[in-house]
Amino acid sequence: MTTLMIQGTTSDAGKSTVVAGLCRVLARRGVSVAPFKPQNMALNSAVTVDGGEIGRSTALQALAAGVEPHSDMNPVLLKPESDRGAQVILRGRVHGHMDALDYHAYKRTARESVLAAWQSLSSRFDVIIAEGAGSPAEINLRQNDIANMGFAEMVDCPVVLVGDIDRGGVFAQLVGTLELLSESERSRTRGFIVNRFRGDIALLEPGLEWLVERTGKPVYGTLPYLQGLLLDAEDSIGRSGRVGQGDTLKVLVPALPRISNHNDFDPLRLHPQVELSFIGPNRIGPGQSIPHADLIILPGSKSTRSDLAWLRAQGWEAVIKRHLRYGGKVLGICGGFQMLGRAVHDPDGLEGPAGSTPGLGLLDVETHMIAGKQLRNVSGRLLPEGVPISGYEIHNGVSEGAALERPLCELEGRPDGSVSPDGQVMGTYLHGLFDRPEACAALLASCGLDVQGAAVDYQAHRQQELDRLADCLEAHLDMPAIERLLGL
Repeated sequence: MTTLMIQGTTSDAGKSTVVAGLCRVLARRGVSVAPFKPQNMALNSAVTVDGGEIGRSTALQALAAGVEPHSDMNPVLLKPESDRGAQVILRGRVHGHMDALDYHAYKRTARESVLAAWQSLSSRFDVIIAEGAGSPAEINLRQNDIANMGFAEMVDCPVVLVGDIDRGGVFAQLVGTLELLSESERSRTRGFIVNRFRGDIALLEPGLEWLVERTGKPVYGTLPYLQGLLLDAEDSIGRSGRVGQGDTLKVLVPALPRISNHNDFDPLRLHPQVELSFIGPNRIGPGQSIPHADLIILPGSKSTRSDLAWLRAQGWEAVIKRHLRYGGKVLGICGGFQMLGRAVHDPDGLEGPAGSTPGLGLLDVETHMIAGKQLRNVSGRLLPEGVPISGYEIHNGVSEGAALERPLCELEGRPDGSVSPDGQVMGTYLHGLFDRPEACAALLASCGLDVQGAAVDYQAHRQQELDRLADCLEAHLDMPAIERLLGL
Protein backbone atom coordinates (compact mmCIF):
# COMPACT_ATOMS: atom_id res chain seq x y z
CA MET A 1 0.00 0.00 0.00
CA THR A 2 1.22 3.47 -0.93
CA THR A 3 -0.10 6.86 0.15
CA LEU A 4 0.43 10.15 -1.67
CA MET A 5 -0.80 13.37 -0.07
CA ILE A 6 -1.97 16.43 -2.00
CA GLN A 7 -1.65 19.63 0.01
CA GLY A 8 -2.38 23.22 -0.99
CA THR A 9 -0.90 26.61 -0.34
CA THR A 10 -4.37 27.94 0.55
CA SER A 11 -7.94 26.82 0.95
CA ASP A 12 -9.58 26.31 -2.46
CA ALA A 13 -6.20 25.92 -4.20
CA GLY A 14 -7.60 22.87 -5.99
CA LYS A 15 -6.64 20.01 -3.66
CA SER A 16 -10.06 18.33 -3.83
CA THR A 17 -10.15 18.59 -7.61
CA VAL A 18 -6.64 17.18 -8.06
CA VAL A 19 -7.39 14.27 -5.71
CA ALA A 20 -10.64 13.49 -7.57
CA GLY A 21 -8.82 13.63 -10.90
CA LEU A 22 -6.00 11.36 -9.71
CA CYS A 23 -8.50 8.86 -8.30
CA ARG A 24 -10.28 8.70 -11.66
CA VAL A 25 -7.00 8.43 -13.64
CA LEU A 26 -5.74 5.57 -11.47
CA ALA A 27 -9.11 3.79 -11.42
CA ARG A 28 -9.22 3.90 -15.23
CA ARG A 29 -5.79 2.22 -15.19
CA GLY A 30 -7.08 -0.60 -13.03
CA VAL A 31 -5.50 0.55 -9.77
CA SER A 32 -7.36 -0.14 -6.51
CA VAL A 33 -7.48 3.40 -5.13
CA ALA A 34 -9.35 5.28 -2.38
CA PRO A 35 -9.44 8.93 -1.29
CA PHE A 36 -8.62 9.98 2.27
CA LYS A 37 -9.04 13.30 4.06
CA PRO A 38 -7.83 13.08 7.67
CA GLN A 39 -9.69 16.18 8.82
CA ASN A 40 -12.24 18.31 7.05
CA MET A 41 -14.30 21.34 8.03
CA ALA A 42 -17.41 21.56 5.88
CA LEU A 43 -21.19 21.75 6.00
CA ASN A 44 -21.65 19.78 2.78
CA SER A 45 -21.70 16.12 3.71
CA ALA A 46 -22.76 12.72 2.43
CA VAL A 47 -24.08 9.48 3.91
CA THR A 48 -21.70 6.53 3.54
CA VAL A 49 -22.25 2.88 2.74
CA ASP A 50 -21.65 2.02 6.42
CA GLY A 51 -24.24 4.56 7.60
CA GLY A 52 -21.78 7.28 8.58
CA GLU A 53 -21.19 10.87 7.50
CA ILE A 54 -18.23 12.32 5.57
CA GLY A 55 -17.47 15.50 3.63
CA ARG A 56 -19.22 15.79 0.28
CA SER A 57 -15.97 16.34 -1.66
CA THR A 58 -14.53 13.07 -0.30
CA ALA A 59 -17.69 11.22 -1.37
CA LEU A 60 -17.21 12.67 -4.85
CA GLN A 61 -13.60 11.44 -4.86
CA ALA A 62 -14.86 7.96 -3.96
CA LEU A 63 -17.18 8.16 -6.95
CA ALA A 64 -14.17 9.11 -9.07
CA ALA A 65 -12.34 6.04 -7.75
CA GLY A 66 -15.31 3.81 -8.53
CA VAL A 67 -15.85 2.78 -4.89
CA GLU A 68 -18.57 3.32 -2.29
CA PRO A 69 -17.90 6.23 0.09
CA HIS A 70 -16.96 4.95 3.55
CA SER A 71 -16.59 6.73 6.88
CA ASP A 72 -12.91 5.67 6.99
CA MET A 73 -12.24 8.05 4.09
CA ASN A 74 -12.85 11.16 6.25
CA PRO A 75 -12.34 10.16 9.89
CA VAL A 76 -12.65 13.69 11.33
CA LEU A 77 -15.38 16.00 10.03
CA LEU A 78 -16.01 19.34 11.73
CA LYS A 79 -19.39 20.97 11.01
CA PRO A 80 -19.35 24.62 12.18
CA GLU A 81 -22.33 25.66 14.29
CA SER A 82 -20.98 29.12 15.14
CA ASP A 83 -17.83 31.15 14.59
CA ARG A 84 -16.20 29.39 17.54
CA GLY A 85 -17.81 25.96 17.81
CA ALA A 86 -18.52 22.89 15.72
CA GLN A 87 -20.07 19.46 15.81
CA VAL A 88 -17.31 16.85 15.76
CA ILE A 89 -17.86 13.72 13.64
CA LEU A 90 -15.43 10.84 14.26
CA ARG A 91 -15.36 8.00 11.75
CA GLY A 92 -18.86 8.88 10.60
CA ARG A 93 -20.56 9.30 13.99
CA VAL A 94 -21.33 12.37 16.10
CA HIS A 95 -18.76 12.57 18.88
CA GLY A 96 -19.91 15.83 20.43
CA HIS A 97 -19.73 19.60 20.25
CA MET A 98 -16.53 21.53 20.91
CA ASP A 99 -15.31 25.09 20.69
CA ALA A 100 -12.14 25.75 18.73
CA LEU A 101 -9.81 25.76 21.73
CA ASP A 102 -11.22 22.51 23.11
CA TYR A 103 -10.88 20.80 19.75
CA HIS A 104 -7.32 22.05 19.32
CA ALA A 105 -6.46 20.28 22.57
CA TYR A 106 -8.47 17.21 21.55
CA LYS A 107 -6.50 16.65 18.33
CA ARG A 108 -3.99 14.46 20.15
CA THR A 109 -6.86 11.99 20.73
CA ALA A 110 -8.45 12.51 17.31
CA ARG A 111 -5.22 11.41 15.63
CA GLU A 112 -5.93 7.88 16.92
CA SER A 113 -9.14 7.83 14.88
CA VAL A 114 -7.25 9.19 11.86
CA LEU A 115 -4.56 6.52 12.08
CA ALA A 116 -7.07 3.70 12.64
CA ALA A 117 -9.15 4.80 9.63
CA TRP A 118 -6.05 5.06 7.41
CA GLN A 119 -4.89 1.60 8.48
CA SER A 120 -8.33 0.18 7.76
CA LEU A 121 -8.33 1.67 4.25
CA SER A 122 -4.75 0.46 3.74
CA SER A 123 -5.87 -3.12 4.26
CA ARG A 124 -8.50 -2.79 1.50
CA PHE A 125 -6.84 -0.67 -1.21
CA ASP A 126 -3.48 -0.62 -2.95
CA VAL A 127 -3.21 3.18 -3.19
CA ILE A 128 -4.49 6.01 -0.99
CA ILE A 129 -4.66 9.58 -2.36
CA ALA A 130 -4.86 11.78 0.71
CA GLU A 131 -5.95 15.41 0.79
CA GLY A 132 -4.79 18.11 3.17
CA ALA A 133 -6.94 20.88 4.59
CA GLY A 134 -6.26 24.59 4.22
CA SER A 135 -2.49 25.17 4.23
CA PRO A 136 0.33 23.24 5.94
CA ALA A 137 1.95 26.58 6.83
CA GLU A 138 -0.67 27.72 9.36
CA ILE A 139 1.80 28.29 12.19
CA ASN A 140 -0.88 28.62 14.87
CA LEU A 141 -2.34 25.19 14.00
CA ARG A 142 0.91 23.22 13.72
CA GLN A 143 0.82 21.71 17.20
CA ASN A 144 -0.78 18.22 17.14
CA ASP A 145 -1.64 18.71 13.46
CA ILE A 146 -3.56 15.83 11.87
CA ALA A 147 -4.79 17.60 8.73
CA ASN A 148 -1.60 18.23 6.77
CA MET A 149 2.07 17.57 7.54
CA GLY A 150 1.22 16.03 10.90
CA PHE A 151 -0.55 13.23 9.07
CA ALA A 152 2.11 12.96 6.35
CA GLU A 153 4.84 12.62 8.99
CA MET A 154 2.76 10.12 10.97
CA VAL A 155 2.40 7.72 8.01
CA ASP A 156 5.65 8.77 6.26
CA CYS A 157 4.13 9.59 2.86
CA PRO A 158 5.31 11.96 0.10
CA VAL A 159 3.53 15.28 -0.46
CA VAL A 160 2.79 17.27 -3.62
CA LEU A 161 1.97 20.96 -3.09
CA VAL A 162 -0.74 22.67 -5.20
CA GLY A 163 -0.83 26.43 -5.82
CA ASP A 164 -3.62 28.40 -7.53
CA ILE A 165 -2.17 30.78 -10.12
CA ASP A 166 -5.61 32.26 -10.86
CA ARG A 167 -5.46 33.98 -7.46
CA GLY A 168 -2.12 35.55 -8.35
CA GLY A 169 1.18 35.26 -6.49
CA VAL A 170 1.59 31.53 -7.07
CA PHE A 171 5.40 31.61 -6.78
CA ALA A 172 5.18 33.41 -3.45
CA GLN A 173 2.57 30.87 -2.34
CA LEU A 174 4.74 27.88 -3.17
CA VAL A 175 8.11 29.20 -2.02
CA GLY A 176 6.67 30.87 1.08
CA THR A 177 4.88 27.68 2.12
CA LEU A 178 8.11 25.69 1.77
CA GLU A 179 10.02 28.23 3.82
CA LEU A 180 7.60 27.86 6.73
CA LEU A 181 7.91 24.07 6.87
CA SER A 182 10.36 22.10 8.97
CA GLU A 183 13.35 20.47 7.32
CA SER A 184 11.72 17.02 7.31
CA GLU A 185 8.48 18.46 5.91
CA ARG A 186 10.33 20.24 3.11
CA SER A 187 12.12 16.99 2.32
CA ARG A 188 8.90 15.02 1.97
CA THR A 189 7.40 17.73 -0.27
CA ARG A 190 8.50 16.21 -3.55
CA GLY A 191 7.24 18.82 -6.00
CA PHE A 192 4.51 21.18 -7.17
CA ILE A 193 1.38 21.42 -9.28
CA VAL A 194 0.33 24.83 -10.61
CA ASN A 195 -3.45 24.97 -10.92
CA ARG A 196 -5.96 27.05 -12.92
CA PHE A 197 -3.61 28.61 -15.48
CA ARG A 198 -5.07 30.73 -18.29
CA GLY A 199 -3.06 31.86 -21.30
CA ASP A 200 0.08 30.90 -23.19
CA ILE A 201 2.21 28.45 -21.20
CA ALA A 202 5.34 29.90 -22.86
CA LEU A 203 4.85 33.04 -20.75
CA LEU A 204 4.87 30.96 -17.59
CA GLU A 205 7.85 28.73 -18.35
CA PRO A 206 10.58 31.18 -17.15
CA GLY A 207 8.82 31.32 -13.79
CA LEU A 208 8.57 27.55 -13.59
CA GLU A 209 12.29 27.21 -14.40
CA TRP A 210 13.09 29.71 -11.65
CA LEU A 211 10.89 27.77 -9.20
CA VAL A 212 12.72 24.50 -9.93
CA GLU A 213 16.11 26.19 -9.59
CA ARG A 214 15.09 28.05 -6.41
CA THR A 215 13.68 25.02 -4.60
CA GLY A 216 15.37 22.05 -6.25
CA LYS A 217 11.96 20.43 -6.67
CA PRO A 218 10.14 19.57 -9.92
CA VAL A 219 6.89 21.02 -11.20
CA TYR A 220 4.78 17.98 -12.02
CA GLY A 221 2.51 19.98 -14.27
CA THR A 222 0.47 23.10 -14.93
CA LEU A 223 -3.27 22.47 -15.06
CA PRO A 224 -5.37 24.77 -17.23
CA TYR A 225 -8.43 26.60 -15.95
CA LEU A 226 -11.35 24.29 -16.80
CA GLN A 227 -14.19 26.56 -17.85
CA GLY A 228 -17.60 25.54 -16.54
CA LEU A 229 -16.34 22.67 -14.39
CA LEU A 230 -19.15 21.90 -11.92
CA LEU A 231 -18.51 19.25 -9.30
CA ASP A 232 -19.76 18.88 -5.73
CA ALA A 233 -18.23 21.72 -3.73
CA GLU A 234 -16.53 21.05 -0.41
CA ASP A 235 -18.15 24.06 1.24
CA SER A 236 -18.14 27.32 -0.74
CA ILE A 237 -21.28 28.18 -2.69
CA GLY A 238 -19.41 29.37 -5.77
CA ARG A 239 -21.20 30.76 -8.75
CA SER A 240 -24.94 30.88 -9.29
CA GLY A 241 -26.65 29.15 -12.16
CA ARG A 242 -26.67 30.08 -15.81
CA VAL A 243 -29.26 32.51 -17.12
CA GLY A 244 -32.07 30.36 -18.46
CA GLN A 245 -33.20 30.35 -22.04
CA GLY A 246 -36.71 30.37 -23.43
CA ASP A 247 -39.37 29.58 -20.82
CA THR A 248 -37.40 30.22 -17.62
CA LEU A 249 -38.06 29.42 -13.96
CA LYS A 250 -36.46 31.94 -11.61
CA VAL A 251 -35.28 30.34 -8.37
CA LEU A 252 -33.94 32.17 -5.28
CA VAL A 253 -32.07 30.54 -2.38
CA PRO A 254 -31.20 32.51 0.79
CA ALA A 255 -27.47 32.02 1.50
CA LEU A 256 -27.90 31.15 5.18
CA PRO A 257 -24.87 31.70 7.47
CA ARG A 258 -24.84 27.93 8.23
CA ILE A 259 -26.20 26.69 4.92
CA SER A 260 -25.52 22.98 4.46
CA ASN A 261 -25.57 20.62 1.50
CA HIS A 262 -26.11 23.39 -1.03
CA ASN A 263 -24.97 20.89 -3.67
CA ASP A 264 -28.71 20.03 -3.69
CA PHE A 265 -28.97 22.90 -6.19
CA ASP A 266 -26.22 21.89 -8.62
CA PRO A 267 -28.74 20.24 -10.99
CA LEU A 268 -30.63 23.55 -11.09
CA ARG A 269 -27.39 25.44 -11.89
CA LEU A 270 -27.08 23.22 -14.98
CA HIS A 271 -30.70 23.30 -16.11
CA PRO A 272 -31.07 25.40 -19.30
CA GLN A 273 -34.50 26.64 -18.23
CA VAL A 274 -33.61 27.64 -14.67
CA GLU A 275 -32.08 30.89 -13.46
CA LEU A 276 -30.73 30.20 -9.96
CA SER A 277 -29.54 32.92 -7.58
CA PHE A 278 -28.17 32.73 -4.04
CA ILE A 279 -29.16 35.82 -2.07
CA GLY A 280 -26.70 36.79 0.64
CA PRO A 281 -27.01 39.31 3.48
CA ASN A 282 -28.03 42.92 2.95
CA ARG A 283 -29.72 42.22 -0.36
CA ILE A 284 -33.22 42.96 0.93
CA GLY A 285 -32.63 45.76 3.43
CA PRO A 286 -34.56 49.02 3.65
CA GLY A 287 -35.34 50.46 0.24
CA GLN A 288 -34.24 47.24 -1.51
CA SER A 289 -36.13 44.29 -2.88
CA ILE A 290 -35.26 40.80 -4.05
CA PRO A 291 -35.60 39.98 -7.72
CA HIS A 292 -38.83 38.48 -8.99
CA ALA A 293 -38.92 34.71 -8.43
CA ASP A 294 -41.15 31.80 -9.28
CA LEU A 295 -39.70 29.60 -6.55
CA ILE A 296 -37.95 30.34 -3.24
CA ILE A 297 -36.06 27.41 -1.72
CA LEU A 298 -35.07 27.40 1.94
CA PRO A 299 -31.97 25.18 2.07
CA GLY A 300 -30.52 22.89 4.72
CA SER A 301 -28.96 24.41 7.82
CA LYS A 302 -26.56 23.23 10.50
CA SER A 303 -28.15 25.65 12.99
CA THR A 304 -31.83 25.85 12.10
CA ARG A 305 -32.98 28.22 14.84
CA SER A 306 -30.12 30.72 14.45
CA ASP A 307 -30.49 30.70 10.65
CA LEU A 308 -34.23 31.23 11.07
CA ALA A 309 -33.48 34.27 13.21
CA TRP A 310 -31.10 35.47 10.47
CA LEU A 311 -33.87 35.09 7.86
CA ARG A 312 -36.16 37.28 9.92
CA ALA A 313 -33.47 39.87 10.55
CA GLN A 314 -32.82 40.04 6.80
CA GLY A 315 -36.52 40.60 6.04
CA TRP A 316 -37.16 37.25 4.38
CA GLU A 317 -40.34 36.46 6.32
CA ALA A 318 -42.20 39.40 4.79
CA VAL A 319 -40.66 38.66 1.38
CA ILE A 320 -41.85 35.04 1.46
CA LYS A 321 -45.38 35.96 2.51
CA ARG A 322 -45.63 38.57 -0.24
CA HIS A 323 -44.19 36.03 -2.71
CA LEU A 324 -46.96 33.57 -1.77
CA ARG A 325 -49.69 36.23 -2.07
CA TYR A 326 -48.64 36.75 -5.68
CA GLY A 327 -48.81 33.02 -6.43
CA GLY A 328 -45.17 32.02 -5.96
CA LYS A 329 -44.00 28.63 -4.68
CA VAL A 330 -41.83 27.86 -1.63
CA LEU A 331 -39.84 24.70 -0.99
CA GLY A 332 -37.98 23.83 2.21
CA ILE A 333 -35.30 21.14 2.32
CA CYS A 334 -34.26 19.58 5.65
CA GLY A 335 -33.60 22.57 7.97
CA GLY A 336 -35.55 24.71 5.51
CA PHE A 337 -38.50 22.33 5.89
CA GLN A 338 -38.31 22.71 9.69
CA MET A 339 -38.38 26.51 9.32
CA LEU A 340 -41.68 26.32 7.40
CA GLY A 341 -43.50 24.88 10.42
CA ARG A 342 -45.04 26.47 13.50
CA ALA A 343 -42.00 26.12 15.75
CA VAL A 344 -38.57 24.53 16.20
CA HIS A 345 -37.77 23.27 19.71
CA ASP A 346 -34.26 22.47 20.90
CA PRO A 347 -34.60 21.88 24.67
CA ASP A 348 -31.18 20.23 24.99
CA GLY A 349 -29.26 22.79 22.94
CA LEU A 350 -28.15 20.32 20.27
CA GLU A 351 -27.67 23.06 17.65
CA GLY A 352 -26.98 26.06 19.85
CA PRO A 353 -28.50 27.63 22.96
CA ALA A 354 -31.44 25.64 24.33
CA GLY A 355 -34.88 27.04 23.60
CA SER A 356 -37.68 27.33 21.05
CA THR A 357 -38.14 29.56 18.02
CA PRO A 358 -41.42 30.31 16.20
CA GLY A 359 -41.36 29.05 12.64
CA LEU A 360 -42.72 30.77 9.55
CA GLY A 361 -46.10 29.10 10.14
CA LEU A 362 -46.58 28.03 6.52
CA LEU A 363 -47.02 24.31 7.31
CA ASP A 364 -48.85 22.76 10.27
CA VAL A 365 -45.82 20.96 11.75
CA GLU A 366 -43.55 21.38 14.76
CA THR A 367 -40.01 20.07 15.06
CA HIS A 368 -38.28 18.81 18.18
CA MET A 369 -34.50 18.41 18.08
CA ILE A 370 -33.55 15.10 19.68
CA ALA A 371 -30.22 13.36 20.14
CA GLY A 372 -29.38 10.88 17.41
CA LYS A 373 -28.80 12.16 13.88
CA GLN A 374 -30.77 10.54 11.06
CA LEU A 375 -28.28 9.21 8.48
CA ARG A 376 -29.50 7.09 5.58
CA ASN A 377 -29.48 6.77 1.82
CA VAL A 378 -33.04 6.42 0.60
CA SER A 379 -35.15 5.99 -2.52
CA GLY A 380 -38.84 6.17 -3.24
CA ARG A 381 -41.28 8.15 -5.34
CA LEU A 382 -42.48 11.70 -5.69
CA LEU A 383 -46.18 12.20 -4.97
CA PRO A 384 -48.62 12.26 -6.64
CA GLU A 385 -46.74 11.73 -9.91
CA GLY A 386 -45.08 8.53 -8.69
CA VAL A 387 -41.78 9.27 -10.46
CA PRO A 388 -38.70 7.66 -8.86
CA ILE A 389 -36.69 9.75 -6.46
CA SER A 390 -33.55 9.07 -4.42
CA GLY A 391 -31.09 10.84 -2.16
CA TYR A 392 -30.16 10.90 1.49
CA GLU A 393 -31.31 12.10 4.90
CA ILE A 394 -28.88 13.76 7.28
CA HIS A 395 -30.58 15.72 10.05
CA ASN A 396 -31.44 16.16 13.69
CA GLY A 397 -35.06 16.61 14.63
CA VAL A 398 -38.43 14.91 14.37
CA SER A 399 -41.36 16.78 12.83
CA GLU A 400 -44.99 16.17 13.79
CA GLY A 401 -48.27 17.74 12.75
CA ALA A 402 -51.36 17.54 10.58
CA ALA A 403 -49.48 18.80 7.50
CA LEU A 404 -47.59 15.49 7.33
CA GLU A 405 -50.84 13.84 6.23
CA ARG A 406 -50.19 15.45 2.82
CA PRO A 407 -46.65 14.16 2.09
CA LEU A 408 -44.46 15.37 -0.75
CA CYS A 409 -42.92 11.96 -1.33
CA GLU A 410 -42.71 8.39 -0.15
CA LEU A 411 -39.30 7.08 0.96
CA GLU A 412 -38.67 3.41 1.67
CA GLY A 413 -42.44 2.92 2.01
CA ARG A 414 -42.98 5.75 4.51
CA PRO A 415 -44.36 9.27 3.89
CA ASP A 416 -41.94 12.22 3.96
CA GLY A 417 -42.44 15.95 3.93
CA SER A 418 -45.56 17.93 3.26
CA VAL A 419 -47.48 19.94 0.65
CA SER A 420 -49.88 22.71 1.65
CA PRO A 421 -53.53 22.33 0.56
CA ASP A 422 -53.09 24.98 -2.14
CA GLY A 423 -49.85 23.37 -3.38
CA GLN A 424 -47.80 26.55 -2.92
CA VAL A 425 -45.65 25.39 0.02
CA MET A 426 -43.65 22.15 0.02
CA GLY A 427 -41.14 20.62 2.41
CA THR A 428 -39.01 17.49 2.68
CA TYR A 429 -36.09 16.00 4.59
CA LEU A 430 -34.66 14.52 1.37
CA HIS A 431 -31.34 15.84 0.07
CA GLY A 432 -30.62 15.16 -3.61
CA LEU A 433 -34.18 16.07 -4.50
CA PHE A 434 -33.28 17.27 -8.01
CA ASP A 435 -30.56 14.72 -8.83
CA ARG A 436 -32.73 12.29 -10.78
CA PRO A 437 -33.90 13.77 -14.10
CA GLU A 438 -37.49 12.52 -13.83
CA ALA A 439 -37.93 13.94 -10.34
CA CYS A 440 -36.28 17.24 -11.29
CA ALA A 441 -38.58 17.63 -14.31
CA ALA A 442 -41.68 16.80 -12.25
CA LEU A 443 -40.79 19.26 -9.48
CA LEU A 444 -40.05 22.06 -11.92
CA ALA A 445 -43.30 21.35 -13.76
CA SER A 446 -45.21 21.54 -10.45
CA CYS A 447 -43.69 25.03 -10.03
CA GLY A 448 -45.09 26.15 -13.36
CA LEU A 449 -42.22 25.45 -15.78
CA ASP A 450 -43.05 24.10 -19.22
CA VAL A 451 -40.14 21.66 -19.28
CA GLN A 452 -38.70 21.40 -22.77
CA GLY A 453 -36.17 18.92 -24.14
CA ALA A 454 -34.32 16.20 -22.26
CA ALA A 455 -34.16 16.41 -18.49
CA VAL A 456 -30.84 17.17 -16.81
CA ASP A 457 -29.21 13.92 -15.63
CA TYR A 458 -26.93 15.14 -12.86
CA GLN A 459 -25.54 11.68 -12.07
CA ALA A 460 -24.37 11.32 -15.67
CA HIS A 461 -23.02 14.88 -15.55
CA ARG A 462 -20.87 14.03 -12.50
CA GLN A 463 -19.32 11.09 -14.34
CA GLN A 464 -18.68 13.15 -17.47
CA GLU A 465 -17.02 15.94 -15.47
CA LEU A 466 -14.81 13.46 -13.61
CA ASP A 467 -13.69 11.96 -16.93
CA ARG A 468 -13.07 15.44 -18.29
CA LEU A 469 -10.97 16.23 -15.21
CA ALA A 470 -9.01 12.98 -15.52
CA ASP A 471 -8.36 13.66 -19.21
CA CYS A 472 -6.96 17.07 -18.22
CA LEU A 473 -4.62 15.57 -15.61
CA GLU A 474 -3.36 12.91 -18.00
CA ALA A 475 -2.65 15.58 -20.62
CA HIS A 476 -0.92 18.11 -18.34
CA LEU A 477 0.65 16.20 -15.43
CA ASP A 478 3.81 14.11 -15.49
CA MET A 479 1.88 10.97 -14.64
CA PRO A 480 4.93 8.65 -14.87
CA ALA A 481 6.56 10.77 -12.15
CA ILE A 482 3.37 10.67 -10.04
CA GLU A 483 3.25 6.89 -10.45
CA ARG A 484 6.86 6.63 -9.31
CA LEU A 485 5.91 8.50 -6.14
CA LEU A 486 3.24 5.86 -5.65
CA GLY A 487 5.63 3.01 -6.37
CA LEU A 488 3.52 1.83 -9.30
